[in-house]
Amino acid sequence: MSAFKKILAAAAPLSLIALGACAQGFNARVSRFQALPPPAQGETFVVQPRNPALQGGIEFQTYAQLVAQRLEQYGYRQAASAQGANLVVLLDYEVDQGHDRIETIPGWGGYGWGGPGFYRPYAGRFGWRYGWYDPWLWGDPFGGPEIRSYTVYQSALHMEIDRTGDGKSVFEGTAKALSRSDDLPYLVPNLIEAMFTGFPGNSGETVRITVPPPKRR
Repeated sequence: MSAFKKILAAAAPLSLIALGACAQGFNARVSRFQALPPPAQGETFVVQPRNPALQGGIEFQTYAQLVAQRLEQYGYRQAASAQGANLVVLLDYEVDQGHDRIETIPGWGGYGWGGPGFYRPYAGRFGWRYGWYDPWLWGDPFGGPEIRSYTVYQSALHMEIDRTGDGKSVFEGTAKALSRSDDLPYLVPNLIEAMFTGFPGNSGETVRITVPPPKRR
């Protein structure tokens, strides 16, 4: 095997590691205020949208069922209708139009192993050398900085639980996240998972929750 092929063979595992590092968790900030008693007698609940226009929608029902499943794990029981429920869970979610972020990545003035790229000569401090060059990771091969622009979206999930008997609120929670995606079917389930991590939480506390990425099959 030539020296060139040996170097490429050694670089392959490093490339896989770099690609695997992209599978990061979903980070959210969760704020909760609660006076929610434990479900001593299996209290019943219904999940309703805060915005009446979402009532009956297939998308909302998908998210409502995720919330219902989590509440059932804590001992609550889903009621057939609001008339027979002890608790009403009001759910709302949103994602903004996004805003641009600009970052500057310094140029590469040395040599070594990077992410996926190719083996090529580059301009080093003491003349031309050979090394692993990744144009996406290291930027300009001649040492100049690279400027990247991308869009970041802020999403939020709001959940309130009220007693039907007196209308008093016993739980108010908000989960917020910044991400590169504005896809609600991706964002809302992750925000729900963050909301119910450590549920119902300490009243008045804001915590950072990381939802692990889904396991690969």
